[in-house]
Amino acid sequence: MALMINDICTACDACPSVCPNEAIAIGDPVYVIDPAKCTECVGAHDEPQCKLVCPADCIVVNPDFQESPEQLKEKYDALHG
Repeated sequence: MALMINDICTACDACPSVCPNEAIAIGDPVYVIDPAKCTECVGAHDEPQCKLVCPADCIVVNPDFQESPEQLKEKYDALHG
């Protein structure tokens, strides 16, 4: 599953730099996560780094993108070839 940032985001700028896939970008008015790039850090870390650093606790599972850990790993491998 890809993650998403909900509307309680404070745009604190903590999450983009910790994303190994560069999936997080500034949106209007809050940050957004590109589901095509989000692997929930599978392949890079044991848990999503953005969720660890988010002081607003606004990063949640995106219900529109249901993926298994294996699919997330395949996506990570494709992104990092």
